[in-house]
Amino acid sequence: MAQRGIPFGKRPPGGHGDPPGPPGPPGRGRQAPQRPRVFSVREAVELANQVIERGVSAIWVEGEVSNLVVARSGHVYFTLKDGAAALPLAMWATSVRRLRFRIDEGQRLRVFGRMGIYAAQGRFQFYAERAEPAGLGEMTLALEQLKQKLAAEGLFASERKRPLPAWPRVVGVVTSPTGAAVHDIIKVIRRRMPTPVLLSPAKVQGPEAPHELTVALRRLQRAPGVDVIIIGRGGGSLEDLWAFNHEGLTRAIAMCPIPIVSAVGHEVDVTLCDLVADRRAATPSQAGELVVPDRAALLERFADRERRLLRNLERRTLDLGARLHGMSSRLERWGQSWVRRERQQLGGAQRRLTVSMRGSVGASRRRHRELAERLRAVHPRVRIAAERKRLHELERRLMRAGKGLTAGLRPRLARAAGKLDALSPLAVLGRGYALARDSSGALIRDASQVDLGDSLRLQLQRGELDVTVTGIEDPA
Repeated sequence: MAQRGIPFGKRPPGGHGDPPGPPGPPGRGRQAPQRPRVFSVREAVELANQVIERGVSAIWVEGEVSNLVVARSGHVYFTLKDGAAALPLAMWATSVRRLRFRIDEGQRLRVFGRMGIYAAQGRFQFYAERAEPAGLGEMTLALEQLKQKLAAEGLFASERKRPLPAWPRVVGVVTSPTGAAVHDIIKVIRRRMPTPVLLSPAKVQGPEAPHELTVALRRLQRAPGVDVIIIGRGGGSLEDLWAFNHEGLTRAIAMCPIPIVSAVGHEVDVTLCDLVADRRAATPSQAGELVVPDRAALLERFADRERRLLRNLERRTLDLGARLHGMSSRLERWGQSWVRRERQQLGGAQRRLTVSMRGSVGASRRRHRELAERLRAVHPRVRIAAERKRLHELERRLMRAGKGLTAGLRPRLARAAGKLDALSPLAVLGRGYALARDSSGALIRDASQVDLGDSLRLQLQRGELDVTVTGIEDPA
């Protein structure tokens, strides 16, 4: 066990500050040298812990929270720091549950507890029992003030955000060439849609990082073919990501003419670069997914549109066929109706001709009877011969009159039949004509409707032909 009762600042006898000398020769009146006490590691740590506990009582400490870790057990581990020193701190779950607020990264806290040593690791740390907020830390306060300033200038406004290109020619990346972020971005881009990636290397943490990131960003703006830029790095503490809160880098992103995706840290990390960029990605891998399309999804979309287009073409073809069939039926019905009207008119003319001929014959017969009576009354033979001659003459006139009436109606009937035949589309095609249609299916009625090189479809009486226009003659 460790010795007790040793004053703070005193060395125990035989300690490392007073090493024993070599043993002298045995002699009279000289005692043998006392061997030094050897401590185990545990005893040494416990001894130091006792010295600290006795020399420093429970105290209040104020500082800024950094490197915050919340364990599954509920214990909280973080570092309190100021401009000159840092103090590791642990707060057990029982003490955490008594807090009325949540401990956050960058928060300025005032904690009460005691100093001690964590024996398992030999690490000096502060065991907090109570905590209360002491206002924002200097870094967090400065960040909040800069954020309010840039927001007032409109750098975070959604109206100035630009859409990302759908098919970038080259993807620019501003990050460390040795970090995991650039490998994650390249791997995702190669998997989704292989696109050239142009890396502009820069440091991503440290005092020189903001300047190098700004120079790398401007270098990509001058590169040809770069359509979108990813700037970012992997996760880290608030200090590791602090370069992406620099005002100069934030303004350089705002003035960049190329759309920018910011991918700094993890989803819970939000920097000024994330707020001013056109798009924010939770991780570098998600940034790769945002800047290039998914090849598999595009192929599926194209296949779906092809299927929809084929279905539309089939429906359109069926609709046009139905319309053509309906027009053909209406044309056939109109032709049949026209023929019936012409036949009715012709039948009426025939009836009128028959009635006229019957009337003429009846009149001739009556006149013949009158003449016969007169002939019998005057001179039978002379009158008979004269009346016979006159009868023959009347018969010839009657025949000529009948032929004249029928001759006038026959051409009309022939013309009506010819018109009916001319109105039939199949009859027109049968005479060697053809119907010319353009690629949309519209009929070509004028040579001015086509240009040289156009593809046309000719419909013949039997079959169709696809032709290409090689010459145009002006009908004028």
